[in-house]
Amino acid sequence: MLEIIFTLLMLVLLQAVLGFDNLLYISLESKKAPLSDQKRVRKIGILIAIVLRIVLLFVLVSIIDFFQEPFTWLTGELGEILHFAFNGHSLIVLAGGSFIIYTAIKEIWHMIGKSDLSEEVDGDHKSRKSSNAVITSIVIMNLVFSFDSILAAIGLTSDIANSTTAFIVMAIAIVASGLLMLLLADRISTFLAKNRMYEVLGLFILFIVGIMLVTEGGHLAHLRIFGNEIVPMSKTTFYFVIAILVVVDIVQGRYQKKLIAEQGKSK
Repeated sequence: MLEIIFTLLMLVLLQAVLGFDNLLYISLESKKAPLSDQKRVRKIGILIAIVLRIVLLFVLVSIIDFFQEPFTWLTGELGEILHFAFNGHSLIVLAGGSFIIYTAIKEIWHMIGKSDLSEEVDGDHKSRKSSNAVITSIVIMNLVFSFDSILAAIGLTSDIANSTTAFIVMAIAIVASGLLMLLLADRISTFLAKNRMYEVLGLFILFIVGIMLVTEGGHLAHLRIFGNEIVPMSKTTFYFVIAILVVVDIVQGRYQKKLIAEQGKSK
């Protein structure tokens, strides 16, 4: 019993840590919905994603080998240039990572491409997506983010002899992490709305997340380019890069305030 409780706590912690980038994506993506619907969009998107995560968990437990075994029709090489052996896991991770990189670059370009504030407000109004479209994006990306965490959860519960008990433990961890996301999503969105300067930091963090997913997908697909194997970005490197980005952003913000204060005194 103690082993099951300890495993459950580890799973909840794992889901919480791995869910940070997912939560950031939800907060940024929900801004594309109409202002009056943004809070509702976040809640509905997360609730649907919790249900689909449990469904995904059931599917992965049942046919996990299908996602791990390379597809024969997607295995081969192009001379000495490219070697590949794609499986279901690698395709999902690669697609998710590529979409996140595209989204981050598009939003960053949108930010620096506006020269007038009123034009930016009008542009944001015109570019808003429908609530259903935003919910769909949140649910799909939630599933992409959850794929690895579910596989990790399956690995952590492999020592539990009873498969039904293992499934229940994983389902409880998924629900608990989902409720935690519900609790924090509005707070993070409110913080970003009040401190728009941190949106750039958030987008660059998402960009790094996309890079991490693409390298992981390339590794899972056994990609080799000119004989060089794609090496996945380690979680340690990822969190170190995120920490550096946050520190640089904080130092730069304080230094900018200092320069503005000095300029004010000189006048």
